Amino acid sequence: IAKLAAGGILVSAGHSDASFGETTAAIAHGLRGFTHLFNAMARLEPRDPGIVGAALYDEKTWCGIIVDGHHVDPVMLKLALRCKRHDRFMLVTDGMPAVGSTEPTFVLQGRTIRVVDGVCRDENGTLAGTALDMAAAVRNAVSMLGLDIVEAARMASEYPAEFLGLGSELGRIAPGYRANLVLMDDEFKVQKTWIEGLAS
Repeated sequence: IAKLAAGGILVSAGHSDASFGETTAAIAHGLRGFTHLFNAMARLEPRDPGIVGAALYDEKTWCGIIVDGHHVDPVMLKLALRCKRHDRFMLVTDGMPAVGSTEPTFVLQGRTIRVVDGVCRDENGTLAGTALDMAAAVRNAVSMLGLDIVEAARMASEYPAEFLGLGSELGRIAPGYRANLVLMDDEFKVQKTWIEGLAS
């Protein structure tokens, strides 16, 4: 981790059973964030805070969160948001090929994944990513987590840009920033987008 961080690589932890001690040591060596917090991570236990406890306890690291109502109970995400500053949370989709497609199935690592009611599961019923797009993630952050639209939008733009070290050029509507914009209606449905200032 230290070598990667020294080389300018952003290191995130995910799908891990790391202990609290292992995780805090990783943070000390340059671990910067946590990929979709809670998902496929050791449970937060009273006598073993584990990787989730370390993620929420550390004030400087960033946490990606999937707000689809299936991967993590909204109450758990609300509790997480009470543990550290909101500017350390990023909306992520964990989106699979089903996003933007009408096909109900796709193949992932040799397994057939079926999408039912926006949820991707394998033949055993195990979650396998999402059919969540970012517009829906923003909408869910407002409806499920009680965030206002400004904070939800920042979690989808400004805070991820800061995490990536691109906060001086992306994530805000301001002079000198790239004109990557999304126009949404009152129901948070995308009406129009601009990439580098050009309508698409």
